Amino acid sequence: MTLQQLMYAITTADEKSINKTAQRFFVSQPAISDAIRDLEDEIGITIFERSNRGVTTTSEGADFIVYARQVVAQYDLLKERYIDKEQKKRFGVSAQHYTFAVKSYIELIENHDPEKYEFSIYEGKTSEVINDVRTFRSEIGIIHLDEYNHNFLLKYLRINNLEYQKLFDCKVFVYLSSDHPLANKKKLTNHDLEPYPCLTFNQGEENPIYLAEEPVSMFERRKIIKVNDRGTMLNMMVGLNGYTLCSGIICEELNGTGYKAIPYDSREKTSVIYVTRAGSTLSGLGKEYIDNLMSFAGKA
Repeated sequence: MTLQQLMYAITTADEKSINKTAQRFFVSQPAISDAIRDLEDEIGITIFERSNRGVTTTSEGADFIVYARQVVAQYDLLKERYIDKEQKKRFGVSAQHYTFAVKSYIELIENHDPEKYEFSIYEGKTSEVINDVRTFRSEIGIIHLDEYNHNFLLKYLRINNLEYQKLFDCKVFVYLSSDHPLANKKKLTNHDLEPYPCLTFNQGEENPIYLAEEPVSMFERRKIIKVNDRGTMLNMMVGLNGYTLCSGIICEELNGTGYKAIPYDSREKTSVIYVTRAGSTLSGLGKEYIDNLMSFAGKA
């Protein structure tokens, strides 16, 4: 049984004529007759009764045609999805919990027709970001690099056959609610922060501290609360007067205006980097996305 035989049988049932079916498919009438007869022999039923007036569908044949239509309809859907329709270009990004990474992605999508592209962005643990790039789920990964995690992270990237490029350097800021008791300070010290819980994104118990999204030095503090997503962290900032350490780049359109970034009294610096598969070349969308990210360099 072939798809072509099914299409011949369906058309013959609709046209009630083998001759018209032959005309529709631009083949000879004997070819259609032989194909249908071979199909009937294979399935063991008579689909059509033939006469001088043409053909009529038998009761068994009518039942068969119902199933044949379903098969051909599924084929048409597959053909439309994978053959007739132009394939969408895919572009994926994975990032630590950076609002500027999301903002840059939004700007990218706004400049392109989503009908022609399959866009995807993932926020997650550092190990997940790296694995997404390694396994081709994402073309680009956005993470941070500092003097504490430098040696470990570069080795970790090499093991996963990845390489990195620096986007920009940034100072360390304290990120907290605008209603926080320290919100009006011009600069914050360790002494200022000691009474308040420090919030950090959970990287999993199996992952080393060097895969943290925040400067490793913050883990010397006693009051550490781990969270899994940005929404929970923002709620903790409001509900518990918690804080975290960040790059200081704020996207108010995404996080809202109820939060502030205050310089942290430290010589510590971090860099935001992007990782790609070793030896790969950025796609056009990838280059455009990196340009969008670089626009935040002056705000760091």
